[in-house]
Amino acid sequence: MTKSLSVAIIGAGMGGLASAAALRRIGTKVTVYEQAAQFSRLGAGIQIGCNAMKVLRGLGLEQRLRQQSFYPRSWNNRDWRTGEVKFDMIFGEAAEQKFGAPYLLAHRGDLHAALASAVPPDCVKQDHKLVGLDETGAGVRLTFANGATAVADAVVAADGVHSIAKDIMFGASSLNYTGRIAYRTTFPAALLNGYKIDDCTKWWGEDRHIVIYYVKPDRSEVYFVTSQPEPDFKIESWSAKGDVRELRTAFEGFDRQVETVLAACPDVHKWALVDRDSLDRWSLGNVTLLGDSCHPMTPYMAQGAAMAIEDAAVLSRCLAGVDRDGVANAFRRFEASRKPRTSLVQQTSRTNTWLKDKTDTDWVYAYDAWTTPLAA
Repeated sequence: MTKSLSVAIIGAGMGGLASAAALRRIGTKVTVYEQAAQFSRLGAGIQIGCNAMKVLRGLGLEQRLRQQSFYPRSWNNRDWRTGEVKFDMIFGEAAEQKFGAPYLLAHRGDLHAALASAVPPDCVKQDHKLVGLDETGAGVRLTFANGATAVADAVVAADGVHSIAKDIMFGASSLNYTGRIAYRTTFPAALLNGYKIDDCTKWWGEDRHIVIYYVKPDRSEVYFVTSQPEPDFKIESWSAKGDVRELRTAFEGFDRQVETVLAACPDVHKWALVDRDSLDRWSLGNVTLLGDSCHPMTPYMAQGAAMAIEDAAVLSRCLAGVDRDGVANAFRRFEASRKPRTSLVQQTSRTNTWLKDKTDTDWVYAYDAWTTPLAA
């Protein structure tokens, strides 16, 4: 009987947990190493596209997410001042029938918790910050800042845009600071005092935009995220606080719905928007990168987490039935299967034109990571 492959996953974010859940489906022994001592529930929303929902369905999470998330009529794109509709991307039942899965708007913490529920707690080791990777005759040896070590047949590094594994494998490289910043927050819809907002709207300004939507099925919580120029701000942290008064000033004159939401919002987070150029390669021997560690992108298509979740499904298909000697080839196949798509999404997102006018969305939302042909 073939010995079950052992895989160490670096990072317990969306991509890491999705990979762990997908690999466990094929009988792989998985351990996830997370540098944070505990998970925190960030005040952020997330759009779960039909393409990502197909993967989450395969992981047994669809019903849970439907119950916790908002099911929008559309993603409506409007002029910043007049409110004139530029393009109304219809979702709801019509898109679900067309693309084979729903489009949901969720609290990021709810999606993360759902993915965590698909991985047994004893498979996740927190307070393990990676500091070393070495290929040995016994497998890949991992060293952590707390002094712990581990050996696995293969390593999947899903440790984000600031990937330590990437730096170890290929050397440090600089981030692309876009010269733009984002404000974001979630807050109780009760603070709107009965004022009703649209399901999901993006207001397009001349050099800035704001996206506002509900993240709960009962419309009890509102989320917004912005993008605007601020070239000198370079704090890339999801926990850094912003000044809500500066935010309101930056969006003065926008449609009444925008000004009403910003007037009700109690506080905000602020961070610099970054991405990286596509890497020449993702893997080295029996170690591969996944998600933001190899293809981080701007948030303008709402596809960053979706790409990592798709990665997880395709990776599990490439590793199915593979022993340790076949891992390097499986990782090359994974990259060849995924890189054309993730590179295109990176490039498309960077232009920030997605859905601004009538847009062909089929290539994004119709994709099914469980069935798409793998590279030879």
